[in-house]
Amino acid sequence: MQAHTDKIIHWLLSSLEPVSSIFHVGQYCGDGWRASTAGRARASFHVVLHGGCWLHISDGRASVPLAEGDAVFLMRDLPHALTSGATPPARTGDAVRTAPAMQRFDPDARDAVGLACGFLAFRNGSSDWIASYLPDCVVVRRGSAAAEQIHAIVGLIRAEAAKPGSFDEPSPLIARLTELLFFYAVRDAVDDDSLASGLAPLMRRAEFASLIAAVIDRPGGPWTTDAMASFAHMSRATFFKRFVDACGQPPAQFVTLIRMKIAAEMLRQGGAIARVAEWVGYQSESAFAHAFKRTVGLQPGAYRREQGGAPPLGRTADGPHAAGANAALH
Repeated sequence: MQAHTDKIIHWLLSSLEPVSSIFHVGQYCGDGWRASTAGRARASFHVVLHGGCWLHISDGRASVPLAEGDAVFLMRDLPHALTSGATPPARTGDAVRTAPAMQRFDPDARDAVGLACGFLAFRNGSSDWIASYLPDCVVVRRGSAAAEQIHAIVGLIRAEAAKPGSFDEPSPLIARLTELLFFYAVRDAVDDDSLASGLAPLMRRAEFASLIAAVIDRPGGPWTTDAMASFAHMSRATFFKRFVDACGQPPAQFVTLIRMKIAAEMLRQGGAIARVAEWVGYQSESAFAHAFKRTVGLQPGAYRREQGGAPPLGRTADGPHAAGANAALH
């Protein structure tokens, strides 16, 4: 079962396409400050570069202490605030930097809290679907299983934040490093079984984990509900009920989402639409185009142009497509 679970985790990580942008980088000194990225209808993040602070989310959940090297990713626009103390502020609303004002980041400053804060988006609809399986608040700790890697990434972010001019115009490397940190946060969420209902319950059950791994390996297979029930050694009715109970959606819809994610990767690599459609199980190019647009939001051709997809050197778009498929799966 572990091999199947590992395959799904690797596919999950390779399928996420985060794009981060920086809101502010600097530090707060003393008490009374409040920082928030809320109110922008966007996912966001906060990385603690030095010192410590508290995260407050205004929906009744407990406040969360954050220490140097910790990071929090808010997967939807949650009313929240970071403050110096454990007591929640009166309001946790809009994206703000409040008095005392944020100062330039100084890694040697004492009694200060250094922060890199910004926003997180995903490149297409299928990535949004995968991200929807994550908790709305993902905290990655410097003491997690990937402590050494997290420490190294936060150290690089801290070094970029300390460079002259970073307060007024943060280095673009901070955004890229934060995206890398996000992948570790996702893997921690998987390892800690804190994924939202859906993928985690499926992964924890051997019959479902092996099925999902098989769909990822062979997206063009005849994955009807009957075929999947047979693969899982269940009756159709039992399989359908257990799958929906765990995943929150019908198995056919789940398969379509996996197929469209794989198709998107192949199109980015310049795959011919007809060949991509066939690879992910569609005999009709129009049926594939309809499913792709419903999932990703664009027609396949428009998506490929937007992504700059072009055939690799030495091959035509109508040539073999196994390489593209493998890239989508690993």
